[in-house]
Amino acid sequence: MPLNWKAGGLLLGLVFFLAVLLVKPIGVSTQFVILDGILADAVNPQLVTQTADGYTSTNAYLAKSDGKYAKAIANPLNYSFVFVLAMALGGLLSAKLRGGLTGAERSVHALWRANFGDSPAKRYAAAFLGGFIVLYGARLAGGCTSGHMMSGMMQTALSGYIFAAGAFAAAIPVSLMLFKKEA
Repeated sequence: MPLNWKAGGLLLGLVFFLAVLLVKPIGVSTQFVILDGILADAVNPQLVTQTADGYTSTNAYLAKSDGKYAKAIANPLNYSFVFVLAMALGGLLSAKLRGGLTGAERSVHALWRANFGDSPAKRYAAAFLGGFIVLYGARLAGGCTSGHMMSGMMQTALSGYIFAAGAFAAAIPVSLMLFKKEA
């Protein structure tokens, strides 16, 4: 049974409020850099090293901010990394509870099917590519949608509102162009 959008919005707002109140504002794109670092460190154990002052890396990006990213790679079970893993598991759990992940009828939304066919592989590939482009742009800009738009707007940061306006200014015409047919 789908969650009413009003209840979902209120729950999301409550989660963001509690996160800021108890821990820190939500932002997740940096954790993909941390995951990359964990994988790279598994291949090259000299990538991250512990010093008397903390952690550092042979990679300048990972060593910046006094080794903050290098420390997160060396000790990945931190709030932010676990939060990202929990988001993925939450999405999987939500899909399972809705009865998804079985058959093309459920894994391919009717609007997508009307515009692009009923191939789940094509939909997953498009979702992955879209996510990759958004993540690449987020890291290039030094932030992410959840950090800039959601946490930023919640904290009434002007940058959050500017980012949200830009995101919608791009998303609406692209959606209208891609989804010309109705379900």
